[in-house]
Amino acid sequence: MTDSMDDLGTLERVGARLQGRMERLMAHDAQAVWQMLTVPDKLAEWLAPGTIEPRLGGAAKLNFTDSGIVIDSQVSAFDPPRLLEYSWSGPGEPARPLRWELHPADGGGTRLTLTVSVPDGEDIARSCAGWEAHLMMLLAALEGVPMKFPFDRFKTTREQYKQMAAALK
Repeated sequence: MTDSMDDLGTLERVGARLQGRMERLMAHDAQAVWQMLTVPDKLAEWLAPGTIEPRLGGAAKLNFTDSGIVIDSQVSAFDPPRLLEYSWSGPGEPARPLRWELHPADGGGTRLTLTVSVPDGEDIARSCAGWEAHLMMLLAALEGVPMKFPFDRFKTTREQYKQMAAALK
């Protein structure tokens, strides 16, 4: 199995929120992927420096120093090594849940599903494009070759997500 970055996610309106859903097939077992999502040294390789306390209600704190974004929320779902959810919001900001789900893939490896939810009126295209770029970074880090944020991937996918978002209006 090879890691795949070819397909973009899907967008839908869920009540007063917009939701993006991205899936990736990874040639790594769930435990390896889980560690990338929860171990501080691993998080810094593909996402941002910080910590996610491994328990329901635990603190989720990440500092994206290049962009100035600070995540300071709580773990709202936790079932290792299958489910992790927290909001990528700071204090006083609306909830923007991130839901990471890991399942065994047919033929081996792991199918990762990332669901991103934002309040209606926020730029879901920007959010999904950012997470597409971070998924690319996650795949690279799993292979032992961490990379910097891929702005080209961000720009390309943002335009594609903008077109998909326009169809939801």
